[in-house]
Amino acid sequence: MNALHDTGRITRQEAVSMLPVIALAPEPGAVVLDLCASPGSKTTQICEHLGDSGLVIANEVVRGRVNTLVSNIQRHSSRPAVVVQHDGRHIPKVPSRGFDYVLADVPCTGSGTTRKNPEVWKKWLPSSGISMHALQFDLLRRAIAVAKPGGRIVYSTCSLDPIENEAVVSRAISEGLARVIPAGDILPKVPSNPGMTSWPILDDSGIVSEISPELHFLKPTEDDELSSQLEGCLRVWNDSIDGGGFFLAILEKEGGEARREFDSKVIVDDRGDPVSTPVPVNETLRSVLCESWGSAPEHIWTRGKSILWSTEEVERIWRAERFRRGGKILIPGDRWRPLKVIHLGLICARIRKGRVERLVSKAARRLSNEISEPFVRVKSSVFHDILLGEEPASEQIGVSADKKGSFVLIDDDGTCLPVWIGSRVTPMINESEKTVLRATMGLTVSDKEV
Repeated sequence: MNALHDTGRITRQEAVSMLPVIALAPEPGAVVLDLCASPGSKTTQICEHLGDSGLVIANEVVRGRVNTLVSNIQRHSSRPAVVVQHDGRHIPKVPSRGFDYVLADVPCTGSGTTRKNPEVWKKWLPSSGISMHALQFDLLRRAIAVAKPGGRIVYSTCSLDPIENEAVVSRAISEGLARVIPAGDILPKVPSNPGMTSWPILDDSGIVSEISPELHFLKPTEDDELSSQLEGCLRVWNDSIDGGGFFLAILEKEGGEARREFDSKVIVDDRGDPVSTPVPVNETLRSVLCESWGSAPEHIWTRGKSILWSTEEVERIWRAERFRRGGKILIPGDRWRPLKVIHLGLICARIRKGRVERLVSKAARRLSNEISEPFVRVKSSVFHDILLGEEPASEQIGVSADKKGSFVLIDDDGTCLPVWIGSRVTPMINESEKTVLRATMGLTVSDKEV
C-alpha cells in the first residue's frame, strides 16, 4: 500500500473528503479552480476526472503548503494541474470568462473530524466557528465571482457547525448571484441529512445568547426562499456513518454572459512574468528535444532546468488576454500575470548543459506513445532479471557496447523501465517503483516492502 501511494498510483483519503469532487463532477476538457487546494488530494482527484485534458488551477496561499501541494501533484503525475499562490479571497479571474467549475473546500474548525482527531474536542468553542465565518464567506463569495455564468461551485467543510456552513451559504446566495442545487439529487446514495434551516447562537459556555446587530447574518434566514434552498445542502454526521463528519453545498452561478464594452481609456499592462515562471519551450529547445527523442509532443513547457508536459487548455489560457480592475486594465496574452504560477504539468525530463537528461520514470510510459527515443524494446524476462537485482551487459538487451547513457526499456505490455547503460544496465527508479513493478509482474515481494 505504501509503495502504491509513494508512486502516485493511489491517494489515501477519507471517504467523505472525496464527496466534494464527486459533487463537482468536472468533465474532460473543463477549466477548474481548486481555491484552497493544499495538500492536493482533491486536486489530484479532479485531475483524474479531467484525464490528460483541461486545466485545474490549484491555489494555496501559505508557501510551506504550496510545496506540499506541488509534491503531491508531482507524485500523482498530473498534466492538467497549474499551482498558483494567492490569497483565495482575491484570486485573479483568469480566464476572464470564468471557470467551468470551482471547488471551495475552505479552512474550518474541523469539528467533523473528532473520530480521527479527538483533540478537537478540547479546543473547540462556539466562538471558533464565528471567528472562521468571515474568511469562509469571503472565499465562497470569490468562488462565485470567478465562476462563469452557469458554472458549478461546491462549498465544503469538515465542520458540523451551521455558522461555518448554512450561515455562510445563506449569506452568499442572498446576494442573488448563485442558487443551491439539491445535493441529494446528485449524491442520492450518500447517507446524509438535509441542510439545517434553524440553529441557536451559543456563547462559549454553551448557553443560547443574543447576537449583536452587525452579526445578524449568523442567524437563520427569515426568507422562505433562501431557507428552502438551504435544505438542499448535504450534511454527513460522523456518528451515523462511524467516520468523518462533513458538509457540502452545490451552487450554480446565475446570469448570462457579460458583454464587455470597449473602453478607449483601457490601460495596457504588458509587463512580463518573473523568469522562474513556466513558459512554452522555444524553437531552439524544441529542436534539442526532437534530436534526443525523435520528436516533441505538443504542449511542452520549461521552468528552470525542468521539461514539463501539460495540456491544450493550459496553453490556451496562457495565450489569452485578460482584464483587471473591471476592464480598465488589459494584460496581453503569452504570459501568466496576474497569476503567480509556481508549477504546472508533469515533469518529464531535465536539461543539463544544453542536453536532455534521462526521462523521468513517471512520464516514460505516457511519452512512449508520443516519441521514439530513447526506448529499447526488450522481453519481459529482461525486466525480471533487472528487478531481481541482476545487471545484464548492454549487449544482452540489444544495445551495442559503444552506446552509453540514459535509455528506457519497454516490454510487450508497454511497461517502461528507465535505465542507465554503461558497462552494465542499472535501473534508474526508486525502491517503491521497483516494488510495484515486481508485484505486477508476479515476482517476489517481501512483506517489509508492502
